[in-house]
Amino acid sequence: MRKKFDTVDVEDAVRTRYTAAAKTAEAALCCPTEYDRELLAALPAEVIERDYGCGDPSRHLRRGETVLDLGSGTGKICFIASQVVGPEGRVIGVDMNDEMLDVARRNAPEVARRVGHANTTFLKAKIQDLRTDREWLDGLLAGEPIRSGADLERFEAQVAAKREHSPLIGDASVDVVVSNCVLNLVRADEKRHLFEEIYRVLRNGGRAVISDIVSDEDVPDAWQRDPELWSGCISGAFREDEFLTAFAEAGFYGITVLERQESPWRTIGGVEFRSVTVEAFKGKEGPCLDGHHAVIYRGPFSEVEDDDGHVLVRGVRTAVCEKTFRIFSQQPYRAHFDLVSPRMPVAPEKALPFSCRGGSTLRSPRETKGASYCVTTEIPTADCQPDGGSREGCC
Repeated sequence: MRKKFDTVDVEDAVRTRYTAAAKTAEAALCCPTEYDRELLAALPAEVIERDYGCGDPSRHLRRGETVLDLGSGTGKICFIASQVVGPEGRVIGVDMNDEMLDVARRNAPEVARRVGHANTTFLKAKIQDLRTDREWLDGLLAGEPIRSGADLERFEAQVAAKREHSPLIGDASVDVVVSNCVLNLVRADEKRHLFEEIYRVLRNGGRAVISDIVSDEDVPDAWQRDPELWSGCISGAFREDEFLTAFAEAGFYGITVLERQESPWRTIGGVEFRSVTVEAFKGKEGPCLDGHHAVIYRGPFSEVEDDDGHVLVRGVRTAVCEKTFRIFSQQPYRAHFDLVSPRMPVAPEKALPFSCRGGSTLRSPRETKGASYCVTTEIPTADCQPDGGSREGCC
């Protein structure tokens, strides 16, 4: 029988269990996932056997990208990502567990030899605090122990300066943040800041691809006091709808469930736990200006509403600002819209503010074509084919 506590030290519970799992493989920590066997072939057995996850965000990466893996463990996703992004790309793994980091760092040279390039780095930090270099912090405390209030004040000032001027992971410095079954291990009161950190380190236009365990119902309060359920990816699991909400509240857009386990990984007390992989984009910053752009929603629904409240009616030219037009011209929206650009672009200094407070505004074709547009096309009198060939098939 599990021992129950009124409160639980989440970090200690996670550290203890994953330290043991770095030394001896533990099947209970792993949610069965299929990885590309060709990419796995370059990884030493120790890395594969002692790394734990519930999805494969690496399959959604592209060549040349700079990738940050939160909770990188023994480095499995990092070493797979290293091959996907190629020598032009870069992969950074972050973890707080010394034993896991040791496995990853010890095997990195061998993986680099096998794949033909070295582009992985492993750093020590909390995933909810990507500013603080924990190895630097350990060294600071070892060299300058805190023995007085004055020592504490000096230490706090040094840490604050380091975080401000030399953060471990800088603002807007990575293209993609990935994570594999780790966000649920962060305490509930730190999860909001965790998502803010993910958003901070991404470049404008970057994205997060996160695999994690979610529940279909609220996790009972009693389970929050069970260290085994915490370290086993249960107690800290997001409810599936709230997982998506957390991305939206941090400022992400284009939030999409890429993969969702059909059958639960585990069911406890009637509550189902399953793996999902979510993709979310950064890039809504900037003013909303009217450049006479429009989009036409293709369907299949009669209308949809985006995260900013724009109501997009099927087949209707809907006015959008230049920024929204740019967003809709990219993934994950592009396949759902026809894009209507202005015939004569509006100079930025002449563009008026555009209200993106929601609702639907029709865009007159005359706005995009221009009020003086009066072109008339002639009925062709020659063969349709430029070389004078057959008219068969002409309108």
